[in-house]
Amino acid sequence: MAAYFQDYLLHLGDNAVILGQRNAQWCGHGPVLEEDLALANNSLDLIGQARLLYQHVATVRKDGKSSEDLLAYFRDVSDFKNYTLLELPHSTALAPTSSGDRDYAVTIGRNFLYSALMVLVWEGLKSSTDAQLAAIAAKSLKEASYHLRHARDWLLRLGDGTDESHTRMQAAINHLMPYTQEFWAPSAMETAVAKSGQGVDARQLQGSWNAMVDEALAQATLTRPAAGGFVSTGKTGVHSEHLGFVLAEMQSLARAHPEAVW
Repeated sequence: MAAYFQDYLLHLGDNAVILGQRNAQWCGHGPVLEEDLALANNSLDLIGQARLLYQHVATVRKDGKSSEDLLAYFRDVSDFKNYTLLELPHSTALAPTSSGDRDYAVTIGRNFLYSALMVLVWEGLKSSTDAQLAAIAAKSLKEASYHLRHARDWLLRLGDGTDESHTRMQAAINHLMPYTQEFWAPSAMETAVAKSGQGVDARQLQGSWNAMVDEALAQATLTRPAAGGFVSTGKTGVHSEHLGFVLAEMQSLARAHPEAVW
C-alpha cells in the first residue's frame, strides 16, 4: 500500500511539473504581455505544487536520499507518471490549424481540460486521510480554480470569436479530447489509494467533469468530438515520444552539474 501511495504522489507531482514546464515555454512568446505573465504565473503555481508533492514523497520514503531535485531531474521517461495529455507539444501536425511550434488554442484547450479535472481532484483530496496531502490539496485547489477560470475565459473568447479563432479552438479540442480518456482508465495505484482513503477515484468525478466541460463548450459554440480512440497510458509510465524532449530540456542543467547546490 505504501508503494501505491508513493506512486500516486508522484503521479500528481509529475502532472504538475510537466504541465508547468510546457506552459513555461510561452515565457517571452505570449500572444500579449498579460498572457505571457499569466502563463508564467500558472507555471510557477504548478511547479510549486510539484515541489510540495515531491517533498512529501521524500518524507514518506524515509530513505535519506530522495529529494525534490532528485525526483524532478534525475528520473527517466519510464519513471514519470504524468498524463500523456500534459507532455504533448503546443502545436502538432494532428492539429491542422496549428502554425509554428506554439498554438495558443492547443495550450488553452489543454489547460482547460486538465484544470477542470484538478479542481475536482483537489476538492476530493482535501478529505484525504493523509494530513499532508490534504493540506497540499487545500492550497492547490485555490490555484487550480484560477487556472480553470483563466483557461475557460479564453476558451469562450476563442471559440465564440472570429471564424479563425473558432476553427483553431475546435481543432485543438478535437486533437486533445481523446487523451482525456486516460483520466478515467483504472490503475492499480488509484484503486488502492481510493480504497484506503488517501486518494480519490477519478472515475467518480467523470460525471461532474463532463458537465463542466459540456457547459463551457456549448457557451464557446464548440462541438465536443465523439468519444473514442487510443487510451494513453502515461500514468503507468508508458509515454509518447514527446516526454523525452520535455525532460531533456528540463533536466539538462541539473544533470550537467549533479553536485551543484542551488
